[in-house]
Amino acid sequence: MSQDDETMRAYAKAADDYARGFAHSSNTDQEEDHAAFVALLPAGGRILDLGCGPGHWAARFAAEGFSVEATDASREMARHAAAAYGLEVAVGPFEDLVAEARYDGVWANFSLLHAPRRAFPGHLRRIRRALRAHGALSLGMKLGEGEGRDSLGRFYAYYSEAELRDALELAGFTVLRTRRGNGRGLAGAEETFVVLTGRA
Repeated sequence: MSQDDETMRAYAKAADDYARGFAHSSNTDQEEDHAAFVALLPAGGRILDLGCGPGHWAARFAAEGFSVEATDASREMARHAAAAYGLEVAVGPFEDLVAEARYDGVWANFSLLHAPRRAFPGHLRRIRRALRAHGALSLGMKLGEGEGRDSLGRFYAYYSEAELRDALELAGFTVLRTRRGNGRGLAGAEETFVVLTGRA
């Protein structure tokens, strides 16, 4: 199981602050990622928000007419998503994804970066299996090397863009688009990230 207890404690402690950071945001820093993802989906298609956090993206997809399912390992994040957006969030680790050909798209927006590198290929295979033919994946990850913890104690696995491309292709995805950017997260550090959009 790739769920990390120290990471979960950090999110439990900071859940309100983390959610507040998105409360008044229209997610404009990821508008391009959103547009690239939904362009690959059928109208009203089924999306899995894998690691939904405070629920702002799942709520947006639902408002846009998609059928949305959301999961997160943090009970506190799931409670916030329910209170703020009326979302029903399944609480559990990435390994709980056992669906087959159920989704038109999986939105894994900076969630799988908390999984150990050794577990990452298995998670991608689970996502691939859960997608319908030609299903879409949006994957946000931080760039770097190795594994480590931030100042809040959260576990991260870092990759190069080439490593992520190779991992996606090995799992059966075609990478259609990548976008790099820089951002300041909950821990306050400025970091470089990449968002990859692919099709099964």
